Parts: sequence; structure tokens; C-alpha cells
Amino acid sequence: MGGGAVVMGGGLAGTLAVAALLGHVDTVTVVERDRYPERPVFRKGVPQGRHLHVFLSGGQRALERLFPGIVAELEAAGAHRMEAPRDVLTRSPNGWHRRLHEGRHAVISCTRPLLDATVRARVLAQAAGSGTRVEVLQACEAVGLLGDAERVTGVRTRSRDAGRAERDLPADLVVDASGRGSRAPRWLADLGRPAPREEVIDAGIGYTTQMFRPAEPLPMAVVLELRPALPRGAAWSPVEDGNWLLTLAGVRGHHPPTDGSAVPDFVASLGEPYLRDHLRTCEAVSPPYAYRDTANRRRAYHTAGGVPEGFVAVSDAACTFNPVYGQGMSVAALSGLALRECLADGGPHRPGFAARAQRAVARASETAWLTAVGADRPYAAGAPATPPGAAERLQAWYFGRLADRATHDPVVGAAFRDVTHLAAPPTRLLSPAVALRTVLLPRRPGPAGIPLRVEGAAG
Repeated sequence: MGGGAVVMGGGLAGTLAVAALLGHVDTVTVVERDRYPERPVFRKGVPQGRHLHVFLSGGQRALERLFPGIVAELEAAGAHRMEAPRDVLTRSPNGWHRRLHEGRHAVISCTRPLLDATVRARVLAQAAGSGTRVEVLQACEAVGLLGDAERVTGVRTRSRDAGRAERDLPADLVVDASGRGSRAPRWLADLGRPAPREEVIDAGIGYTTQMFRPAEPLPMAVVLELRPALPRGAAWSPVEDGNWLLTLAGVRGHHPPTDGSAVPDFVASLGEPYLRDHLRTCEAVSPPYAYRDTANRRRAYHTAGGVPEGFVAVSDAACTFNPVYGQGMSVAALSGLALRECLADGGPHRPGFAARAQRAVARASETAWLTAVGADRPYAAGAPATPPGAAERLQAWYFGRLADRATHDPVVGAAFRDVTHLAAPPTRLLSPAVALRTVLLPRRPGPAGIPLRVEGAAG
């Protein structure tokens, strides 16, 4: 161990970065714009805090490696564990997925305050025995980077309290975990380094979330994906304290309402009577909260020469996805684990560490990026007018057939869920068993009606 690190951002991604750094540096200083609440409550500094948050199985595995036993701890605190597809009924554009008992994947659903408080407490507890001293500067913001074009050597900060005092924090490693609004590209340009190239896919999706308390809770969550014919969707999922969250989504021209009285009509327009009728028995315990910043954005820090020594961007600061797909927290955990493994292979003083760590972080987000962009691209404005080439047409044909078969074929469906739960790379969808069933067996959509009966184990 040796030296110190500064983490810009004390949200979930920043907290997981701290966990990765424990035992590998002498000190970690967290720069957090907000003030942490004394108990788990929604706070202004987490813009998506009131919306539905889930941990996919790939993210859970990464979280468990960072904090052994934490999934059980979340469940004990009120989070819900739901096996997919048994307990999460999904209507895709190709029909409903069969309600199978696979035993392969599960989703953890809870409120963001519960998750943040649980992870933060575990990090602070682990820090006590790690040999790393952790300091959190609350109500403090990063306003620039120190160093030059070749190496970042620290962070310039400014207090958000009276006086607005500035302070320079020297560091051997700066981790940018400041999220979608990261200003690091501009600060790197100020040091004489070109800002990273950005790739943006924006479907113009907006969503709202409202909390309800059901008179009689359903035994499963319900997901209605957007469809080309009607680009609207919904998710209905349990959280702690007997409450459920309803998230409604739609592309440009179909954004869901922010007036609670209009929510029932939007749900009715989705064409699923089971969810519509159930919501009539539920009591609203919050107004709808809207969110519109849903573009997929990837900054090319991971390419050759993308970052100077002493600087690594993680999670949303490097690659952010449309939040409606529920991948962000899982990618944050996968990124934290990737950073820890790089540190174990050689600390921040080792030449080339920043580039290696940035590539590892990019690999941790690659599957989520490909799946989110693939889902959003058909709705994105400014799509190229040139006709698709032969390779693109073949790819569309193959994955169209695969999406149809995934709804009802146990083998193809299992592979599809391995990828969408971030537990396997997209190449899993090209394995011989999956490809042969996709290409040779008849193409047909999934069930038209909601599958309320649980089927036996998939073979």
C-alpha cells in the first residue's frame, strides 16, 4: 500500500470505488456535493433516487464479492428477491415470456435510499480493518483537476457552505464517480489533453415513477416493454415497507403523465387488463416523479491514450445507459470489482495502471451498453438514411428470430436471460445450441396473454 486516492462523487458508484480501493492505498478522500442523511431517505443529490432500482444477478454476484453477505442483509432490511422469469412476468414486443422456474437468475428490488445506506455502512465497516483511512468531505464539490496532460495529480475542491473555501487535494489516483453530469472531459481539456470522443444514442425516452400500497400484493412483478406499434411501457415491482413502485415509460410524444390523475389512463393504454385492474385496488402514497435524461452515452476513455496516468472514470461518468433498463447499479458493482482486481494486480503507481483499469471498467459495462443501445436505437432520432448492408440485415434477421424464440424456448430463453442479467457476454447468444434452435426451429411469438401459472423447471 501507499499513497492516496480521491473519489469524486459519494453516491453508489463512488462508494463502490472506495470499496475497491480499501487495502490498496493509505487514504481515500471522497468529495460529495450533498450531505448524507442520518437515516435512509430520498435526497436531492440523487436525481433518480425516487425511481425503481433493481440489481440484476450479474451485479449481485459482483456486489457479493465486494461485500460478502450483503444480498442477505438487503433482504433482511426489506428488499425483495424475485426469481426470473418465475417471479418477474415480462411482456416483450414478441409476446409474454413463459413463467418458468429456472433457478438461474434473480432480481433484487428495493428503494435507492435503503441500498445506498446499506452499502455505505458496509464500506465504512470494512475500512476500519483495512488499513486505509477514509474521509468524506460532504457539501463539497470538485471544481477541477490538478496536474498536466500526462498525469492527474489531484482535485481542486470548493466547499458549498458559507465562505465557499477552495482546497487542493493531492492524490496518486483520482476516480471520477460523479455520474452523468461529469465535468471531467472539460477539466482534462483544461490540462491540455483532448476531451474523450463521445458516442450518444438517445431514444428520447422519459419515465415517471409513483409509489403505491396494494390492498393485496401480487405474487410477482410485471414488466411491459415498449413496442414499435405503441412505444410505451411499465414496470410494477415491490420495495420495502409493503410499498410497490410503478414506473411508466414512453418515447417522444408518448411520455407518461406527471399528474397522478392521468396515470390510470396511461396504464389502460398499455393493453394489459390484469395490471390495470390491480392498480385500481392500490392506494397512491406519492405523486409521480419524472425523469428525462435517458440518453445512452459512452466516453471513449478506454481507447488508446484515452486517460492520463492517475485518472480513472467509472460507472456513469464513463458509460451511462438508459436507466429504464435497470442496469446502472449492476454495472456500478461490476465496475467496482474490475477496479479492485486491477489494483490487486498492481497499484496506481505502476506505469500504465490508469489505461489498464479504464479498459477493465469498459469491459464491465460492454454487455449493458450493447443491450441498451440495441433496444433504443430503433427509436433514436437522426438514424442514418442509408439502407442497411447485408451483414446488418443478417444480424437483424437472426436477433429478431432469437427474441421471438426467447419468449417460449427454454434453451434460447435461458441464454437470453444470461446476457440481459449481465451474467454472460453477448457471444452467449451465438453458441451452437442457441444458434441452431434460433435458425432451424419455427419462428413464433410468445404467449399473447399474461402467464399466471408457474411452469416446471426448464429442461
